[in-house]
Amino acid sequence: MKISRKQLALLAAMGMAAGFAAQAATPAMGFFVSSKGSGKGGDLGGLKGADALCQQLATSAGAGNRTWVAFLSTQGEGAVNAKDRIGNGPWYNAKGALIAQNLADLLKLEVKINAQTALDEKGQPVPGIPLGPDGAPVAMPDLMKVEHDILTGSQADGTAFKDAMDHTCNNWASSTDGTAMVGHHDRISRNPGLSPWAAVHPTAGCSVEKIRPSGGTGRLYCFAK
Repeated sequence: MKISRKQLALLAAMGMAAGFAAQAATPAMGFFVSSKGSGKGGDLGGLKGADALCQQLATSAGAGNRTWVAFLSTQGEGAVNAKDRIGNGPWYNAKGALIAQNLADLLKLEVKINAQTALDEKGQPVPGIPLGPDGAPVAMPDLMKVEHDILTGSQADGTAFKDAMDHTCNNWASSTDGTAMVGHHDRISRNPGLSPWAAVHPTAGCSVEKIRPSGGTGRLYCFAK
């Protein structure tokens, strides 16, 4: 059966319309784990520098039309809560999977952040704790191949620490002294139980060399406001 030019044009238009509809059906990315850190450990250039990194990575992934910020808290006078910086959702990952409908949903223990959903801006998985054949975490993983420690400087509820200990690498300006609180993007640790995504343990220090051995490379959680 011969197809006329008019029919070919109609079929092409229908195909384009279907493509646009499929594209429109995929929610815009509003959350990702940064594919890299600052390269200077806990020195992110403050909140401004961390936000700029999130914006840069989002732009490189074609999502720079939104305002992106890092999920980070600060301490001391004028302390900032990470949860107050990121808007109120909803947030979807690069594959269009819903992470959280709103802030209350994000801070629930059952939030949909895990190794399968906490992807980077390119939609790629972030190296986490490997699982054995039985589905249980490998007891002694090679932590130099794990990057699940994500910098937050926050408590599990997304608020700033109020004690005198440094949990933010001097408010994200130090690559030497201090420590930083991290969460696990994969929700897995070597200990039993579900690891919080926002606050699990402090780093050993603020340099790249101090952050790396526990399973991190200075990555951030980035949210679109």
